[in-house]
Order: sequence, then C-alpha cells, then structure tokens
Amino acid sequence: MSDALRDGRRFRTLNVLDDYNRQALGIEIDYSLPAGRVVRLLQRLIDAYGKPTKLRCDNGPEFISAILSEWCEPNGIELHWIQPGKPTQNAYIERFNGSFRREVLDAYSFANLAQVREIVGGWLDDYNTKRPHQALGFLTPMEYKQAV
Repeated sequence: MSDALRDGRRFRTLNVLDDYNRQALGIEIDYSLPAGRVVRLLQRLIDAYGKPTKLRCDNGPEFISAILSEWCEPNGIELHWIQPGKPTQNAYIERFNGSFRREVLDAYSFANLAQVREIVGGWLDDYNTKRPHQALGFLTPMEYKQAV
C-alpha cells in the first residue's frame, strides 16, 4: 500500500498476514520496499513465527523478482501469485488493507516515518490482541492462536 507524508513524500507499506489465524505478522514501512527488503522482512518473520509452506501475493515488482523466488526455493516456500486484476483471490488481505487504509492511513496526517511506525505499531497491537474476528469465532487472532 502507499500513502504520503504531509510534505508530499510518498511512502509504502508491506502488510504480512497469517491467513490461518488472521494475525497481522508485520507491516514494513519505508519510502521504498524493493525485493531485497521484502526478503529481509520475511526472514525476520520466519525467525519469529516459523516458516510458512506458501506465500500468496500480488504481482508487484517486489514479488515477481528473481530475488524473492531465489530466496523461497531453498527455504521450501511456494510462491503463489494471484491473477492480475483478481484481488478477490486474496480477499482476506484486501479486507485487511481496507481496514488499515480507513483506520490508519486515511485517519492521520503523518509528519514523518517514525510517526507512521509508531501509530501502526499501536494499531497492530490492537488488531491482534483486542479486536475479535467473526471468522475466528469472535476471538482475537492471539486468542485463537493460543486456543488451537
């Protein structure tokens, strides 16, 4: 996703979610998020949460690059791209992105990336620990993860 600071500089976010328990594992924020940066984030998330068997993503340049493919293959992670123009193939992340856009990106006027990261960090904590999800039997992602 992308947005702009008050001074007009554009920034991007990379939102990574676990489809199983609806947990938002991380949101990376910077002016640019090339494939190498995506790989570093994914490695940090694997170190913290364990390795997925599959990554589902759109067809952005950072996801179709050889760098990501070359990292996934030896790690035994299957890359699954949604079809271009078919966001419903990734419906959960699209729903998440809509909530994130309304509740964070559209709700604040950011002065700098540090402020974006601080607000996003608080929102992620709330999303994962305080917000029940109907698909999880009205448990939060963390409650669901602990119950299973």
